[in-house]
Amino acid sequence: MYTQRTNNMVMCGILTALAMIFSYVESIIPIPIPIPGVKLGVANIAIVAVLYAIGSAQAVVVNVLRIFLTAMLFGNLNSFLFSMAGGMLSIFGMILLKKMKGFSMIGVSVAGGVLHNIGQILAAVWIMGSSAIAYYLPVLLIAGVLTGIVIGIVAGLVLQRIRGRQR
Repeated sequence: MYTQRTNNMVMCGILTALAMIFSYVESIIPIPIPIPGVKLGVANIAIVAVLYAIGSAQAVVVNVLRIFLTAMLFGNLNSFLFSMAGGMLSIFGMILLKKMKGFSMIGVSVAGGVLHNIGQILAAVWIMGSSAIAYYLPVLLIAGVLTGIVIGIVAGLVLQRIRGRQR
């Protein structure tokens, strides 16, 4: 008989793999948006789902695994640094807002999208040694809000499916 701990571990493994697949597919399919660097962040569907279905610690682990493994398989050191900076700021911000109980899943996802872009800009400023890249932040913040809404809606649908299968 499976225990809840086993079910959670399996779900984390599945969602880590799904997040990696989403990251890879997103990197090879161009988005018809004429703004460089803007992505939908579909891997965050899995991260938000883990955060709400299983817990904060597991969401951090899945996020770190996804970033590390995706960078090792399909990226480079810079992609790892940008993703880690954005991913860590995003996940810890989402955990904090979820604990505050005043935000919906969509609101938490929007904050995650915005914080991810802020983290990546901070990493770019640090790596490039220039704050000029920060002028790009307003465009990324708007993109983070829009994609965060979409990701939050889809993550909510995924969460309904996960909870339906756990019963």
